[in-house]
Amino acid sequence: MGMTAAARDEQKSDRTRAGMIPGQLPIGLLLILISWPLAWSGTPTWSEHTFFPLWLGYILTVDGLTRWRSGDSLLTRDWRRFVLLFLLSMPLWWLFEFANQFLGNWRYVQARPLSPLEFALRSSLAFSTVIPALFVTAEWWRTFAFFQRPRRWLRIAPSRRGLLAIAGLGLSMFLLSLIAPQQAFPLVWLGLFFFFDPINALVGNQSLAAEVARRRWDTVLVLIVAGLTCGFFWEMWNINSLPKWIYVVPYVDRPKLFEMPLLGYGGYPPFALEVYAAYNLMFGLLFRRRDRYPRFDAAAVEGAARSGN
Repeated sequence: MGMTAAARDEQKSDRTRAGMIPGQLPIGLLLILISWPLAWSGTPTWSEHTFFPLWLGYILTVDGLTRWRSGDSLLTRDWRRFVLLFLLSMPLWWLFEFANQFLGNWRYVQARPLSPLEFALRSSLAFSTVIPALFVTAEWWRTFAFFQRPRRWLRIAPSRRGLLAIAGLGLSMFLLSLIAPQQAFPLVWLGLFFFFDPINALVGNQSLAAEVARRRWDTVLVLIVAGLTCGFFWEMWNINSLPKWIYVVPYVDRPKLFEMPLLGYGGYPPFALEVYAAYNLMFGLLFRRRDRYPRFDAAAVEGAARSGN
């Protein structure tokens, strides 16, 4: 099937933009170059204000690199939707903060005492960067040939009843991690994915369940790599920052890479899957339709391929 005129124009425009230095790239790099030394300066007057600009710098830099390589990116595609990623990220991480009240797996070291209101406001601003960071990273990895190819593997296609059972299992895993945190704490990084994603599949939202039912595992792969990439930068920038977080993890507290126990990095791949599932669930609840904004998932890649045939 041939491309429409609009699709041809868009593809031509993307090719034209690819290779050009996008505006967000130098802005992002500048934010990193300023914020990183200040975050590690040991001077609380400066360091306590650096988390958001540092991660905004990362987000703009990676988004700019994506546009430089492909001619397209999340920010240039729709800046309003880009802002929405930040807004949806806040309640998502507050959910994990709620879980941590039972788990006690991490705590924050502040530069100075904060009132509950100031802590909530500062934390919400910091938490707003989680979804954008993961999504721009996933889109960047998708610009490389290895991640552009379809990854076909095992077909897993449960029935509606099976999806309901998986969702029930996921919720049970999450609740068990809160009830028995000493023994079941890792389940917090698995349970919400197995709860949210089947619900997305059942109600028609974008879901990984629908993709693996078609033997497509490339979105899973790119999210895993994006999770590990962001995890490295989260932990690396955290190590000498103030404020910072430290971990209290049963059984696997050593060895460490930065503040994170080495085995703890195994939580970042399922966390990235949880973020993707949670985002699609929130978007579906808000707008009552399937989201087509991120273009790192298999459905978006297939759509682009069809328009290019």
